[in-house]
Amino acid sequence: MASYNAIDNGSPYGSGDPYYNASTGYITPTNPKKPLSKWIKFGIPVAVLVIAGAVVAGVVASHHGHSSSPSSSSSSGSPAAASSAVSAKNAVGIFPTATDSEFMVPIYPSTTNAAAYSTPTFNPSNVAFAWPKDPFTFSSNPSPTAVRTDRPRLIAPKYKWDALPSLIANDPYLKRWNETIFGNATAYFSLPPVAYHLDGLVAFAYVYRMTNDTKWVDRTWAEIQNAAGNGTTSFGPTNDKWNTIHFLDTAEFSAAFGIAYDWLYDIWSDEQKSQIRFTLNLYGLGPGLSVYQGDPSSVGWWRNGIYGNWNCVCNGGLTLGALAILGDDTTGNAEALLGFTVDNAKQNCALAVTNDGTWNETANYWYFGTTGHAEMSSSLITAAGSDFGLLTTNSNLNLTGLYHMYAFGPTSLFNYGDHGPNKFSTTANSMIFYASQYNAPRYALFQRDQADAAEPWSMFWYDPTISGAFWNDAPLDHFFDYAGDQWGSMRSSWTDINALYVAIKGGTLQGHQAHGDLDCGDFVLDALGTRWAGELGSGDYLSTGYFESELQSSSRWLYYRKRTEGQNTILVNQQNQDVTAHPTMTHDSSGTLQGSSTVFKASSDSTAFSVFDLASAYFNVTSFSRGVRFLNGRQQVLLQDDINAQGSVMWRMHTNATVSIDQSGTSATLTLDSQTLKMEIVNAPSGAQFAKGEAVRLSGDPPLPSGQSDQPNPDVTVLSISLPAGQYSLQVLFNPQWPGLGASDYVTPKSVPLGSWSLTSHN
Repeated sequence: MASYNAIDNGSPYGSGDPYYNASTGYITPTNPKKPLSKWIKFGIPVAVLVIAGAVVAGVVASHHGHSSSPSSSSSSGSPAAASSAVSAKNAVGIFPTATDSEFMVPIYPSTTNAAAYSTPTFNPSNVAFAWPKDPFTFSSNPSPTAVRTDRPRLIAPKYKWDALPSLIANDPYLKRWNETIFGNATAYFSLPPVAYHLDGLVAFAYVYRMTNDTKWVDRTWAEIQNAAGNGTTSFGPTNDKWNTIHFLDTAEFSAAFGIAYDWLYDIWSDEQKSQIRFTLNLYGLGPGLSVYQGDPSSVGWWRNGIYGNWNCVCNGGLTLGALAILGDDTTGNAEALLGFTVDNAKQNCALAVTNDGTWNETANYWYFGTTGHAEMSSSLITAAGSDFGLLTTNSNLNLTGLYHMYAFGPTSLFNYGDHGPNKFSTTANSMIFYASQYNAPRYALFQRDQADAAEPWSMFWYDPTISGAFWNDAPLDHFFDYAGDQWGSMRSSWTDINALYVAIKGGTLQGHQAHGDLDCGDFVLDALGTRWAGELGSGDYLSTGYFESELQSSSRWLYYRKRTEGQNTILVNQQNQDVTAHPTMTHDSSGTLQGSSTVFKASSDSTAFSVFDLASAYFNVTSFSRGVRFLNGRQQVLLQDDINAQGSVMWRMHTNATVSIDQSGTSATLTLDSQTLKMEIVNAPSGAQFAKGEAVRLSGDPPLPSGQSDQPNPDVTVLSISLPAGQYSLQVLFNPQWPGLGASDYVTPKSVPLGSWSLTSHN
């Protein structure tokens, strides 16, 4: 879907993304590529990085084909105590027993292990698993330009490399990640130097440091030559190899070259170092400095007021490149850049997290933005001894791990808005970094089980003294109240892939870096191991006017996937929602916690609900509220709309399921992935009936810009209910067909106005 000069970049998984259908952009793909093993890193084959070779590539393990092994200095204490601790940890091993082949989410055993699934914590006394203290002493008055004298500087100093083999031997997660990474790197090694959209620098640099086998240095050099335009394949625009017009490319190449320079510093010849610095300055740091020194070109638009991924990635990449060559750089670019990037990132990138932890773009752009922020923060800490405020300027940044956890349902994200082109360049491993920085072990425990965990940053960010289960005493529900986003997340279990999950949003429709949709009231729903109500994702980023603006008149809102009709919400008079909308949300929860066991069933009175006043989002309504709640011990979902509209009303939901509507039109049976969900219209006005159609523009919609067309949405059905203008309550009941439940086990809710909803209103 994307080419190298697309407007943006940030999907976390790439063309093998189990959450993304390349042809439809929809959430429930059919038969995605099966991984090489149940723990292979899916969607990020080692070091395959799209657009500028982002530095989060796969790397290699330490247990195959070493020509020599680094020494270890990671453990202390009595040998007997250390041996006992290792035995206990290895006895527990990896928590999930497998990874789901369709959605690539962890599958947890149905068992209780109170000792292992304990409260999340770090245990520094577990010396067999602890990183040693950094032996380097930094200045008491740190500066980004005063860096450590030993190499490497970036993310993984030498003392961590020295300690890693012992930690790998003692920690099942580090061991498994290395096995996965090593296999991927070995497979990638035999491929020729790649074209512009791929890069392998970090992978091969890691391999060398773990094996001391110089063939990996030679392979790294081939990639560097290629990215400099001196290889055997065409690489990048003719006169601008790193594509400064799309400065994300420039920044990511700068980061990749910086890592290669720094991690292989001791093996490069002086001539090779000179060539790397020349290329890095010519195509990366030089253009970056021009941006900050007032270049009138448009490539630096991301510097001011851009609270999102662009600022994080651009500043982060330039910072890594500058830190790497600082002291060797005769141009002065590196030192000068560090006088700009850190402060600018504090004023922009760090503010992309709102006061409830939500990333202000979308749940998918969280990956790209937090990756850039974590890489930059980590590199500054290891190179210069401080994050210089990147982790503390925004006092709410520590909450963003909660945002990611609750945006992730049993199958996939609540992935509203743009997803970004299909990229390989990011993971959620910023969670592992933030876990230790904010003393939030739950974040790392959640992320370490995910399919994208096995990559180099994890190896150095992970604190092996961690213990416990992320789900232990984790609330099933969380509501994010910041007015700009306003959304709720509710589930029936953290560890059951078949759990019931519903997430719904209000929020403003502006202020999201032009990555949002006109989607107040939008929702997704998971149950029985699949997604029943899903998202269509990004449109074509190269479409005319796609990023024109967030104004009502913007061409962006002409495209189906961005229009209100392309969302799982109400359409009034076939018009888009009002971009000046300012919804409000009320909510409540029984406060149910899962506890330590992976086997969990909510009590009959366990519930949660969220209600949005969405009247401000519509032009032809007197009043409109939408609410969603759990019923029957979190086994059913009720979605209710109380509306007084002066125009026609259409209830809409997008699904990959096969839909069968009964003769009365008030009941629909959905089948998907060999599972069944039944939907009923209850307590609705006379004549309300389900209809089904294609996910295409409605007749009478305004035309698209000249020469443009919508992406097709094959295998997507729109389930709709059409009603005339008027005042009424429309209630739709979702009944997943749970094994062992008969018809009499499901409840039919009474009609309660949304303003009267409470935890007990439907008992």
